[in-house]
Amino acid sequence: MYDAELINLDDYILSGEGTNGQSLDNKADNNLMVKLYNASMNPELIKEEVDIARKVFDAGIPSPEPGALVTDGHGRLGIRFRRLVGKVSYARAIGNDPSAVQAYAEKFAKLCRQLHSTEVSRDDFPDVKEQYIRMLDSNAWFTESEKEIVEEVILGTPDTDTAIHGDLSFGNVVEVGQTPYFIDLGEFAVGNPLFDLGMLSIVCLYNDEAFTREAFHMDNATAKKFWEAFVPVYFEGRYSPAEAEDIVRPYAAVKLLLIERNCGCRMDRFHNLIH
Repeated sequence: MYDAELINLDDYILSGEGTNGQSLDNKADNNLMVKLYNASMNPELIKEEVDIARKVFDAGIPSPEPGALVTDGHGRLGIRFRRLVGKVSYARAIGNDPSAVQAYAEKFAKLCRQLHSTEVSRDDFPDVKEQYIRMLDSNAWFTESEKEIVEEVILGTPDTDTAIHGDLSFGNVVEVGQTPYFIDLGEFAVGNPLFDLGMLSIVCLYNDEAFTREAFHMDNATAKKFWEAFVPVYFEGRYSPAEAEDIVRPYAAVKLLLIERNCGCRMDRFHNLIH
């Protein structure tokens, strides 16, 4: 059904593991790696990520060069990428040295401002509002009143023709030397940057402690410091961190649709964001 190249896992070594799958480096070619998803992941979403990753790279947005759709022959699909040798995520770098949180937050803010001012074609990338309306229609865990509230936020947001990452966090930017790259581009879209900032606010302000430590290698206090350092640079001093949180909170509620789609369950602790 899927035109995927068969790979031999004996040719690869595990280099990383996350919620949705694994990263594996090619033993013979230091410049190649694959991102192999869990068998439970929707194959159509993986195929879409291949297409989006190619378009993002071709648009000149700093990101790893994608290659072919691959399979391990045992039900798992993935994507081959040109490996970023020596990369470290901003999350890992902060986890290794929490005193660096201010510097990384400021760099991240400047990188996001650049991304969010990049105009892209709606012929090449999905509309973020259409993405979220589809997720809203298929969500089994929102009440009808919650759906009405979130739909009003989505449809009432002004349209822009600018790029958004779709799953924006300090874990989805890596650095090689001083050069940053966006990774995990499956939700990349065109639309208002507020949708991106909603996800960033979740990872900085609303996750539980255990998840923040496991997923992002830092504690919640450090993640909050990231937000407090990010906001003045991103918004160029127009808002305080608390004011920015109030502005962005409705979009954190919208991002709950993505979280529940990926985990396949209701996330009770985030539903208060809707109300």
